[in-house]
Amino acid sequence: MKIRILLLIALATILISCNQSASLTPLSTPTTVPTSTLPEPGVKTTTVPDPELIAKTYLDHWKAEEYPQMYSLLTKVSQDAISEADFTTRYKNVANAAALSGWDFEILSSLKNPENGQVGYHVLLHSVLVGDIERDTVMNLIIENGEWRVQWDDSLILPELLGGNNLRMDYSIPSRGNIYAKDGDALVAQADAVAIGLDTGKVDPEQENALLGEIYRLTGVQPEKLSGMIEAWRPFGYYLPVADISVDDLAPREAALGSYSGVILSPFRTRYYFDDGISPHVLGYMSLIQAGEADQYKRLGYRIDERVGRDGLEYYAEDSLAGVRGGALYVVDPNGNIVTQLAAKDAQPAKAIYTTLDYDLQKGLQRSNALSDGMQGAIVVLERDTGRVLAMLSSPGFNPNLFEPENANYSYMINDILDASTTPLLNRATQGQYPLGSVFKIITMSAALESGLYTKDSEYDCGYFFDEVPGIQPHDWTYDHYLEDGKTQPSGRLTLMEGLMRSCNPYFMHIGLDFYNRGMYTAISDMARGFGLGSPTGIEIGDAAGQIPDPTSEVDAFNLAIAQGNTLITPLQVADFIAAVGNGGTLYKPQVIEQIVPVDGDPTYVFTPTVRGTLPISPENLSIVQDAMYSVVMNPRGTAYRTSAYGLNSFVNSTGIPVAGKTGTAESGYLDPHAWFAGYTNAGREDRPDIAVAVLVENGGEGSVVAAPIFRRVLEIYFLGSPQMRYPWESQIGAVATPTPEVTETTTPEVTDTPTP
Repeated sequence: MKIRILLLIALATILISCNQSASLTPLSTPTTVPTSTLPEPGVKTTTVPDPELIAKTYLDHWKAEEYPQMYSLLTKVSQDAISEADFTTRYKNVANAAALSGWDFEILSSLKNPENGQVGYHVLLHSVLVGDIERDTVMNLIIENGEWRVQWDDSLILPELLGGNNLRMDYSIPSRGNIYAKDGDALVAQADAVAIGLDTGKVDPEQENALLGEIYRLTGVQPEKLSGMIEAWRPFGYYLPVADISVDDLAPREAALGSYSGVILSPFRTRYYFDDGISPHVLGYMSLIQAGEADQYKRLGYRIDERVGRDGLEYYAEDSLAGVRGGALYVVDPNGNIVTQLAAKDAQPAKAIYTTLDYDLQKGLQRSNALSDGMQGAIVVLERDTGRVLAMLSSPGFNPNLFEPENANYSYMINDILDASTTPLLNRATQGQYPLGSVFKIITMSAALESGLYTKDSEYDCGYFFDEVPGIQPHDWTYDHYLEDGKTQPSGRLTLMEGLMRSCNPYFMHIGLDFYNRGMYTAISDMARGFGLGSPTGIEIGDAAGQIPDPTSEVDAFNLAIAQGNTLITPLQVADFIAAVGNGGTLYKPQVIEQIVPVDGDPTYVFTPTVRGTLPISPENLSIVQDAMYSVVMNPRGTAYRTSAYGLNSFVNSTGIPVAGKTGTAESGYLDPHAWFAGYTNAGREDRPDIAVAVLVENGGEGSVVAAPIFRRVLEIYFLGSPQMRYPWESQIGAVATPTPEVTETTTPEVTDTPTP
């Protein structure tokens, strides 16, 4: 009873006390303190945020490599201990040393007190060399100015790095894969080579001709290219770099060459491009990693003292040629002593690349100076019915071996390769973009036939001038020749087929203007795009798209019809659509890779013809275009016909190999026009598949005079095994007689539109 009374008295006392407290606190401003943030005795009351949110933000910034944002989340003490630059360098060095392609994380746990917190997380580092590295680690945080901040140390990256430890990679690098021609001839391989040079002061004048003949047989360097420099440099005893050659190719004649005074042979070992580089713009080249790209290549698993692929297949097939790199990743202390191994992985062998290149054709074009010294331009040869690239020549060319510093000729000749005025490294076949001139008339003719407004027999009076647009009077090529000889007459009344044969500018300008005035503004440009122009071909080594504009005026309309104005086209695109014309309308993707072959096992890639489109022209109309192109070569009035032995018609008559083509002379501004010839063969031989060829000579003059003979040389080497005739401007095959071509014939060349004189 006494205990019950005491309990009642105590309860009454508590109730009275509570009522008094309530009366002292206004009802309109209640205070609620979450149980999770109740302060300890003597600690100022505050709302403590979740440290996990800041930790995740920090790690997200790490994943995005946003180092300034990471640094801003550090405590002041941490920032005092490490500068932002050193902080950033620390993270980058780890990424570079481990060859990281990226990283992921997962929050595992989170603990917090009013002024400090701790977040545990799992980090997964992805190394391209040694695979994934997984670790659990902890991030400590404290409250600063009411916000969580990260207490930084090295363990936030990996626990093993605590105390200033570093990572070190021992690289395992497989030998780089070789590159071959289609028939298996080595184009690029690791090999011993010799740089050939001459001490001009010691060259015996009485033995000079014999010496230069020996050099020519070994290297293909024309005697005329060296003799003048020897004479000019002999009084000073200058070193004259000549060429390089593989030890195996030199061996049979090394004693003979070495017997001449003044010869300097300097051996070196390298990734060697045979024959001074067969189609170097297709193969590409290698050079040392530059300072500005060191971080990029470290992350890809490269040592910074390596050479890497540049352009061509060396760049585009890097993954196959480089193999799969491996390595062993170690933790080392600040003194460089190994603490532990984190991970290791073996390298895997590289793969070999077999190209589609015809070795004999490509070498023959280069050795015979198909594009003579001083010419800038391109030759593209495609297998007509598959899209294989059999040869690709861009001039000026370059020797990829000169990027090897161990090559004794490197320092003497590398500046020529880097010459901005001639741009030897530019692949004019795939990246050069030019007005096409009269070769484009094939497309305009196709549009005319497909429109139904014109037939093969539609006639037009082809005079000296096109005068259908008031105030403008562009002229035909016949007028240029009239000004030269006073005899050449206009082509006169022509059918559409004859218009292509004679390459009548006014006729095709008329077609373009006619379409425009009828409101058929894109009839020609749409046909051009259907022929694959205005977009990349898809070739593995990459190419420019070119440009096919839609006309916005009458002048645009007639300029587009003959591919002047703003029209830009690459030689590769021309060869590609010419092949389609010849094969019946199938537009193939040009390809330069025949096979990719591992050290063991079956090829991982085998060439397959890839169709990228069909020409938007009916078989009947395409047949008309083909017949007109044949007449360009074989009709005595055709622009590619010649009465002399230089003519393509004489090649057809002597070999029985049918040839169809089109000349082109494209205005390029104040300089001489670009010379074009494009055509295909129709022999139907099993041993030598038919080909399509595009030839461009920048500022070369008339296509019929300059480009057509080059086209013929391609056919001679491909079908007959070697050049049969010298060019009109050569003293002998491969040797230019004068700095510019000598033209001795004036029969029916053609020129595209030029401004009114």
